[in-house]
Amino acid sequence: MRVAELQQQQLENALCNQGLWLQTGPFRFHIRSSERAIAKGIATLYADYPVELEGAWADFHLQLRAGRGMRRWLRPQVNFYLDRFRPFKPLPRNQGFAFLEWGMNWCVANHMHRYLILHCAVVARANGDALLLPGASGNGKSTLCAALVARGWRLLSDELALVDPATGLVHPFVRPISLKNQSIEVIRDFSPDLVMGDRVSDTQKGSVAHVRAPAGSVSEGLSPVRVRWILFPRYLPGSDTCLTPERRGTTLMQLQEQAFNYPLHGVVGFNLLTQLVAQSGCYSLSYSSLTEVTQQLAAELLEAEGEGGEVP
Repeated sequence: MRVAELQQQQLENALCNQGLWLQTGPFRFHIRSSERAIAKGIATLYADYPVELEGAWADFHLQLRAGRGMRRWLRPQVNFYLDRFRPFKPLPRNQGFAFLEWGMNWCVANHMHRYLILHCAVVARANGDALLLPGASGNGKSTLCAALVARGWRLLSDELALVDPATGLVHPFVRPISLKNQSIEVIRDFSPDLVMGDRVSDTQKGSVAHVRAPAGSVSEGLSPVRVRWILFPRYLPGSDTCLTPERRGTTLMQLQEQAFNYPLHGVVGFNLLTQLVAQSGCYSLSYSSLTEVTQQLAAELLEAEGEGGEVP
């Protein structure tokens, strides 16, 4: 069953009672909440995802509960629970769905150590060649990811690259794309057909909204890809699109900084990152126009690869 097959009242009732078992790539989340914003966000942004109303198991059992006492009415809050553990301080109630999204990322980044987990967006071409987009928050990583997805690239993740140490392949963790502040309107103007959830203001990250993942990307949620390019994007207002080859040694050090659990993997993790860098074209990118960058990026990457454009 898909989430879209549930009527809204059925979805809300399930979340309030036994919960939903939601499949996102290799992970299953059991989610319970009486917050209507959670039900609305799941209905809007997870419509194409597999779901069960009864489940025997889950990787993570999550609850989002309203604050107790006066916090139910005075500046109401919501709490995030993993099992019976509350890893975060409560947030304002209107941030409930964003809290769920952040919490799901935290669960995977802090517990699924069978993967080397990188802070990267990942998109892929139709032939399976994948583009890794590492970068700190604010560099335009998710904005570029959303723009490429709007132009037909397959989405694997806008936040976490799950690298299998046994194969070197990246496994999908397909989720809604998180946009912040001015990026929300930039993407809305760039691709009005994208389905976007409610905008929430005054979060710790500013204004936040999420974009629904394409149905085709969700349906390929168990198909890993091979990294072909590693690209460090940076949004620079008024700049031309500029793709610059990067040295592999520099790329390796930058990737190490973006790995959540690199120390846990030791020598295996080092060898894995070395393999990723060795098999990939390595670049930095500055851009300001999404129209320009999406038109030029694929062609320039392919041309540079043909010329051996990456710097050793």
